[in-house]
Amino acid sequence: MDQRISLITLGARDMGKQSAFYDALGWERVPSEDGVIAYDLIGQTLGLYPLEKLADDIGLMLAELGVGASTFGYNTRTKEEVAPILVRAEAAGAQILKPATDVFWGGHHGYFADPEGHIWEIAHNPYSPLREDGAFRWNGYA
Repeated sequence: MDQRISLITLGARDMGKQSAFYDALGWERVPSEDGVIAYDLIGQTLGLYPLEKLADDIGLMLAELGVGASTFGYNTRTKEEVAPILVRAEAAGAQILKPATDVFWGGHHGYFADPEGHIWEIAHNPYSPLREDGAFRWNGYA
């Protein structure tokens, strides 16, 4: 597993208020039609996603996410890379929250919690291919 974070997703109780904050910082949104409000960063993307949908996607009760729920996204080059990374994480002490599975929007992902409960998503997004050096952009590199 390369030492990087591709996508930081913040579970938002109020998407309008959250996005207004980042908009006010001068951050520019990236077009997205899947319920995510995305902002490309330098080498990563910050995504805002409704908190209830995030809990449902992970398979946890909303109360289990706590305050300021977030996930750290690690994107892979291929769908086939997702499951082995989850296996490696589990071997290192992670708890698998959701095994590798196809996703409604066309990708493939799974979730694990590190030993202190921080949640990581391991994902392949065919609409956001990684650059050769592993850099991630929400809609890929043209």
